[in-house]
Amino acid sequence: MNPANLEPLLERAERLLTRLEALLPQPLAAPDWDAAIAWRYRRRAGGHGVLRPVHHLVALRLDELREINGQKEKLIRNTEQFLRGLPANNALLTGARGTGKSSLIRALLAAYAAQGLRLIEIDKGDMADLPDIVDIIAPRPEKFILYCDDLSFDEGEPGYKALKSTLDGSIAAAAPNMLIYATSNRRHLLPEYAHENLQTAHGSGGEIHPGEAVEEKISLSERFGLWLSFYPFSQDEYLAIVAQWLRTLGASDAQIDAARPHALIWALERGSRTGRVAQQFARDYIGRNGVQP
Repeated sequence: MNPANLEPLLERAERLLTRLEALLPQPLAAPDWDAAIAWRYRRRAGGHGVLRPVHHLVALRLDELREINGQKEKLIRNTEQFLRGLPANNALLTGARGTGKSSLIRALLAAYAAQGLRLIEIDKGDMADLPDIVDIIAPRPEKFILYCDDLSFDEGEPGYKALKSTLDGSIAAAAPNMLIYATSNRRHLLPEYAHENLQTAHGSGGEIHPGEAVEEKISLSERFGLWLSFYPFSQDEYLAIVAQWLRTLGASDAQIDAARPHALIWALERGSRTGRVAQQFARDYIGRNGVQP
């Protein structure tokens, strides 16, 4: 073949290889760690993972979260142990929706960012990429919380086994500068079916042996060393949270007292007394009535 004809073919082949390489999954690249204190992990088209900085964070203080003092104290203690380099546990926050699970984790970041705490949010659908994230943050001096909101899995989802291995069970040791904090509305994270109870075996002495399917579903939750349960609020607790949000938005004591019956009607119409409903009411009430001296 004439060398003059070969050169254009080689150029076309090189361009084609460049395009193909761009479509192949690339190793996760470290972001500019000085650009933010929180990141979101996202998978681009083609399988590329990227850590995107979060520049606009929700402004939440720990003292603004009411009626969850017991849970708050335990998670603060665990996080402070982690920041001091002491043993600490991965945490699973479960229970009623709108009771402050996610807000508590976000408020921790605001409180302890100056001490080196950082947060990476990851969706449950991207849990299969956890080992890549761990490799990226392991050499860093900061302390990272990997945060997954509304964690639960359906049967066969690939992220389940990756999370299970990261929590406990992989041949590689967990990174000392990383903990996983997850929230969920259900404690066992996997759906449970009535027919699985048929696998339960009964011993001769009355001892009950749960079936293997049930044991597998429980085993993931048990890998979280710290379990925190959140419960629906009573009427008084709900009103206390309403008062806190109104005060945060600048309402006077007289305005807070006047808002109480309206807050109860708001919750009745929504069919729920949660911290989220209380915050939504406070925003609506101040938005309609303004702040009075």
